[in-house]
Amino acid sequence: MSQSYSDVSVQVIHSEPCSFRDIFVSVTGKWSVQIILLAVARGPIRFTELERSIPGISRRMLTVTLRQLERNGLIVRSVHPTVPPKVEYTASDMARELESAFEQLGAWVERHQDFIAAAQEAYDSERVGVAAS
Repeated sequence: MSQSYSDVSVQVIHSEPCSFRDIFVSVTGKWSVQIILLAVARGPIRFTELERSIPGISRRMLTVTLRQLERNGLIVRSVHPTVPPKVEYTASDMARELESAFEQLGAWVERHQDFIAAAQEAYDSERVGVAAS
């Protein structure tokens, strides 16, 4: 390694903006897709409405996911100065662009769900036969 690069720190090497993988995982995460679609479909939505609309999500996971989506510019958090404070979440313009991609993905799942279910069944029955041997 040349002398000019010998003082490069680990922080400098890892200081690049978030990677494709980080962004992709953030956008397509288990809870992210549902939150984005709800925020796009319903417009401003409150925390408790989101919580009730997403079966199985914990308050903590909803909070963590909302913060991540807000940090990435996909969700806009608005605090209204009332007592108690009213907080609403809306999809950003960037998140609204994802709606058609999610619809396409949903259509793909719909088209292939029977094939996938059959493949899973075949795989599982083959594994049961192997385990019994």
